[in-house]
Amino acid sequence: MNTPAYIGRFAPTPSGYLHFGSLVAALASYLDARAVNGRWLLRMEDLDPPREVAGAQAAILRTLECYGLEWDGELVRQSTRHGEYAALVERLLSQGLAYACTCSRKQLAGSQGIYPGTCRNAGHGFADAAIRLRVPELNYHFVDRVQGDYRQHLGREGGDFVIRRRDGLYAYQLAVVLDDAWQGVTDVVRGADLLDSTPRQLYLQELLGLPQPRYLHVPLITQPDGHKLGKSYRSPPLPADQATVLLMRALRALGQSLPEGADYGTPSELLHWASQHWDASRIARSLTLAEAQLL
Repeated sequence: MNTPAYIGRFAPTPSGYLHFGSLVAALASYLDARAVNGRWLLRMEDLDPPREVAGAQAAILRTLECYGLEWDGELVRQSTRHGEYAALVERLLSQGLAYACTCSRKQLAGSQGIYPGTCRNAGHGFADAAIRLRVPELNYHFVDRVQGDYRQHLGREGGDFVIRRRDGLYAYQLAVVLDDAWQGVTDVVRGADLLDSTPRQLYLQELLGLPQPRYLHVPLITQPDGHKLGKSYRSPPLPADQATVLLMRALRALGQSLPEGADYGTPSELLHWASQHWDASRIARSLTLAEAQLL
């Protein structure tokens, strides 16, 4: 059997602008694809309109273009895929693989993020309810290309997880699995904050008979106070006039070699050089990196 050609993707959420942490993840994904002449897709994960920042989608696209991160094919927006998500939820419900959950956040406040199975056999109606996927009492493990062997007991460490929210919006875990398979993604390169989501995604892929991509989780960039750089902390957007400098800093965060000299022309020239020298094995096997180390 022939190995499928490499297809990677970058999938930002428009709840804010791209920041240095998201640049590191985007750059790793981009270079991992380009180093093997693979395709690099762009998917806007606009599943949560109440959290979307006005103008963020356009700003994300402008930033990627300014930084030389050119994607292949058409931009896909998850907001156009609701019909596919709805059909999958209905299928899982009809097969008894999912169920309605009426638990409030207050009821689950003491569960430490692990769903206790309160509604598993309650037989609630689907109106004004979240939909959860039943998970087995099994250990799932995979070998991450950077973080190594990762194991998680689905029942004890997470429990049945939400695939459609109580407000009718579709959950990340469902959409990412369906869309990665639909787009033929062979390699997922993303931040280490999603490492513990991967076993749930592997289970859903297995349940649906979908191919399982390879995974590579890059360290999160943290601020001096220990918080990750992210939209929820109002991390500064990426300035257009510092593209080459910040790309160099992002390469340093990924443990990559740097071209000689303090400046290396345009972002596109730097990216071309970096794709020819990409070595994923040089990425730190760490969940976080302090931004201060990279200055």
